[in-house]
Amino acid sequence: MKLNPYLNFDGNCEEAINFYADVLAGEIKMLMRYDQMPPDTCKIDDSLKDKVMHATLEFGDGNTMLFSDSGASGFVQGTNAHMSLNIPEEEEAEKVFMSLLEGGTETMPFGPVFWGGKFGMLTDKFGVQWMVSSAH
Repeated sequence: MKLNPYLNFDGNCEEAINFYADVLAGEIKMLMRYDQMPPDTCKIDDSLKDKVMHATLEFGDGNTMLFSDSGASGFVQGTNAHMSLNIPEEEEAEKVFMSLLEGGTETMPFGPVFWGGKFGMLTDKFGVQWMVSSAH
């Protein structure tokens, strides 16, 4: 099980990840734009096509930060950080998702995603935002 911070930005994600890569002497391992999503996944506004859907930055002693531009959900300062929990076993990932959801609010149901594995989003009863994914 791995826990990573996931930061969302208001259209300037690429600038932010380059800044953090420089400051932390890190390496951008992956950067996927919204226009790289399969066309049948969901409709993407033209203004988002060149924005960052998902990116990873590795630095230091095995640290990883995750990044994206907010996309269709919109950007809200103060709620733009999530805890991203990656659990290899699908059954365990779903169990953890459902446990965190108790008394909270589901943002995206835990289910199959185009990049592989399963994924879901929620806000727990303490107001902490979570992204839970199984192996992908």
